[in-house]
Amino acid sequence: MWILLTLLAAFMQAWRNAFQSQLSKEVSVAGVTLARFIWAGPIAAVYLAGLYLWQDVGIPDFSGRFIGFILGASAMQILATGLMVKLFKQQNFAIGAGLAKSEAVVAAILGTVFFGTHLSPLGWSGVLLGGVAIFLMSAKQGLRSLSLNTVLIGLACGTSFALTSLWVREASLCLNIGFPHSAAWVLLFVISLQTLLLVSYLLLKDKSTLTALWQRPKLTLLTSTASCLGSIGWFSAMSLQAVPYVKTLGQVEVFFMILIATFWLKEKVKIKDMLGLVLIAIAAILVMWE
Repeated sequence: MWILLTLLAAFMQAWRNAFQSQLSKEVSVAGVTLARFIWAGPIAAVYLAGLYLWQDVGIPDFSGRFIGFILGASAMQILATGLMVKLFKQQNFAIGAGLAKSEAVVAAILGTVFFGTHLSPLGWSGVLLGGVAIFLMSAKQGLRSLSLNTVLIGLACGTSFALTSLWVREASLCLNIGFPHSAAWVLLFVISLQTLLLVSYLLLKDKSTLTALWQRPKLTLLTSTASCLGSIGWFSAMSLQAVPYVKTLGQVEVFFMILIATFWLKEKVKIKDMLGLVLIAIAAILVMWE
């Protein structure tokens, strides 16, 4: 079940990244970030209601520990999305999203250090290979012209996403109800809080961005829908399995990204870029093998 959910999440996330990449050409970073959440809340609410119509498990206890994880995950995901949009502005779609996939490597490291996940020498080989791939993909004209700024943004983005995932899993485990209801509650809380924070910020600081999103309803709706469906997959899979394993398997997204970038966005992906994406996929397989 967690494998199928992860594959769904990876596929939908690739499309969400593509929609955000297009939207970033016309809307500010904050606006593109909000597009990920603004329609996702109602979809998440309908999903949760559907689960309760199927099986009523009662209302869970929302402890202070649960709220703490929700607040942390919400803030980190907003930060991660903003950093990913900055990557899109520096590189093309496939490269920006590929750098953001350092999340899997960071999740493996943080999971080992703080959450008791054990990696064998084979698993650590995958982690190192993933790091090499990230450096390769950030080099615009080869390794000698390596962009340190792009690498740092990519690693910061991946770290933020990794922390989001780890805290989402912990929040789900805090609830006294089983799968899939616990994951659905976490999803609704996180998306609702993120939407409230971003809308409040834009109302105070940048109303023109809200207008820009309103003028692009189709692309905004597509972004939110793909994001929510992807999050349902991620949150559900992470409630069943440890984050490093979910995120490493989720690296199959890189193949979806290559296809989308080539055939839908009409972007040229260089051999070096494809090699970097393939290396990340191999790194994921090595970690997953362990």
